[in-house]
Amino acid sequence: MIVLISPFNAIATSWAFSFVVWNDYVYVMTDEIVTDIEKEIGEVTAYSDMEELPGSFSNEFSVGTKYFSITNISTEEAIAVEVQSGTYQKALRENKYKEREPVDENKTLSGFILLLLIILLPEGLYISIKNIKNSS
Repeated sequence: MIVLISPFNAIATSWAFSFVVWNDYVYVMTDEIVTDIEKEIGEVTAYSDMEELPGSFSNEFSVGTKYFSITNISTEEAIAVEVQSGTYQKALRENKYKEREPVDENKTLSGFILLLLIILLPEGLYISIKNIKNSS
């Protein structure tokens, strides 16, 4: 039996926490509700729960979700994310966001073809040798 494993879409990201990216930093969501909102500072511009994206990206919140500064707290420490209309949740700044390098589809296709050859070539040789022996 031959089992083929496709390298296409093989790179999937999973996160242990919900986050937003703002101003090139990852902010990890907390359960803390914030009421002292200062001003709007940005919004989610890209969403995916499978891959890292450029911009103000989130793995939980949809495009258009607003970010706010919190009264008397530096945005270098935390921001607020509007999780529902008028409800804001604190997100703590963790680390600089570094997006993964994009996958080169030509290399992925070449790798897939090579994988097929590695799997199928020995199987084809076995079948050919078996057919030669049976025809003798």
